[in-house]
Amino acid sequence: MDASVIIKQKAKLAALDVEGVSHAFGPTKVLDNVSLSVPRGSFTVLLGPNGAGKSTLFALITRLYDNISGQIKLLGMDVRRNPSLALSRLGVVFQSRTLDLDLSLSQNLAYHASLQGIPHSKSKVLAEAALKRVGMENRSSEKVRNLSGGQSRRVEIARSMMHQPNLLLLDEPTAGLDVAARESVISIVRNLVKEENLGVLWATHLIDEIDPTDNIVVLHKGKVLFKGTVPELFSMTGKTDIGDAFRSMTGLSQLEAE
Repeated sequence: MDASVIIKQKAKLAALDVEGVSHAFGPTKVLDNVSLSVPRGSFTVLLGPNGAGKSTLFALITRLYDNISGQIKLLGMDVRRNPSLALSRLGVVFQSRTLDLDLSLSQNLAYHASLQGIPHSKSKVLAEAALKRVGMENRSSEKVRNLSGGQSRRVEIARSMMHQPNLLLLDEPTAGLDVAARESVISIVRNLVKEENLGVLWATHLIDEIDPTDNIVVLHKGKVLFKGTVPELFSMTGKTDIGDAFRSMTGLSQLEAE
């Protein structure tokens, strides 16, 4: 097959495809036949209240848990059959903080680079570029413990981009941040989508983090209730406000949905 044809075929592949995935802890089913797709160059919001199954889905995508049903593919590569190659295309920012507080920003990124098999001669250049992308290049020699919560998140995003992934997963990335820090983190990730043709799956329970141009997947009690665009969500629910549409679909009160 001609190389140009192969390149075009790869370009059409979704960053992430989840097909018919279920998962249970003992008798408790936490994901029930979940299917969704994240196109490359798109910002997709995984919207659901706490306990919806968002973190469990992320654990399956990243192979922290093994999916024994359905398929999970990154750029067409099955994470069970070819985990190393598939996961090499993935960047992750988990809900819990994962930077080493006693290391500097550059040391944290260098350690990540070594885990990714990036040569030391190359990792320094990549680290500098990654920190610059999130506006933290001037603090590369400082210890992480000196940073604010928002600044730490920006460094985690920089670290996740070191190996130039095609898909970025972020699990409640703005939890505990103030308004300014939240806006900064969201802006950085949205710019990555535009500039790097990155596919992003952004898990949140916060309605105000959704842009009208986003794709939305509504997850509630382990089931996908909706996947599509904001206008399609309005059309399905007969609402003109995302919060109202979400509550109408899930049956949650405003307090429960927050």
